Amino acid sequence: MDTQSLKAFLAVAGQQSFSAAAENLHLTQSAVSKRIQLLESQLNVILFDRHNRTISLTEAGKALLPRAKEILDLVTDTSLSMENLSGDISGSLSLATSHHIGLHRLPPILREFVQRYPSVELNLEFMGSERAYQAIRLRQVDLALTTLSEQQDPDIFTVPLWHDRMVCVCGKQHRLARKKTISFKDLAKEPAILPEPDTITYQLVENAFTQHGLSLNAPMPTNYLETIKMMVSVGIGWSLLPDSMVDDSLTTLAWPDKLPVRHLGLIHLQHRTLSNAATAMMDLLPSKPTDSTTALTASSVDLYGNTVLKQ
Repeated sequence: MDTQSLKAFLAVAGQQSFSAAAENLHLTQSAVSKRIQLLESQLNVILFDRHNRTISLTEAGKALLPRAKEILDLVTDTSLSMENLSGDISGSLSLATSHHIGLHRLPPILREFVQRYPSVELNLEFMGSERAYQAIRLRQVDLALTTLSEQQDPDIFTVPLWHDRMVCVCGKQHRLARKKTISFKDLAKEPAILPEPDTITYQLVENAFTQHGLSLNAPMPTNYLETIKMMVSVGIGWSLLPDSMVDDSLTTLAWPDKLPVRHLGLIHLQHRTLSNAATAMMDLLPSKPTDSTTALTASSVDLYGNTVLKQ
């Protein structure tokens, strides 16, 4: 078996299409087919059932799938470990981040990184929190700075870096602004302007409504917090925003329950070998959460998973 055939196999299995896999790999469809045929010949099994216009994995293909991923991950990590021995900080670094972190937390870190390490090709992708977690699991990005999930994943290494205290807000002229007390029933009657449903921020709010037996009315989701702020300020609906974004264009409402705190931080794959460039980026991040009283975990660890003494 060679790695190129395994890559073709994973691409076809993931796309469930030879043509889509070929496009993803920047190859011709015939080249992908030849690689699959070679792999099937080497293993003496059929990996895909070909239907009229669809394909599906055979039992042999399903058995190979996790092993192919493990083999390619091992090859990638081994190659990276050898490259790291040189000590050079170069190559490419793929970093996922949310729009809010990218605009409000990341600029000084990125500025210092590109000045220190001009040989690194930095690929920055903006995505929501759930998508960022998926990209890390699939090794599509090296590091992600995102809203942290409250559910710990044993395959994901997590470092809390910042804490956003959330505030419930509406526009100055909104009818909710005239109420002295607000209930979840009051909020359920009004449009909520929130990030996409696959974000952790949305799920924090939705969970609060579910616990009170109510449905959340969020007809216009967007992951741009600045856009949410604008829509709320003109009276379209209410939202929860980081307190650092609240200004005179908004009215603060008394949230009917304990206000959620959004934990922002770094995630990467637990057992993945990180490049020298990734390590250099991590060294520029804050060494501890900005608000230590709301730490996500009881234990204190540095960016590489080593236990450190609490002050």
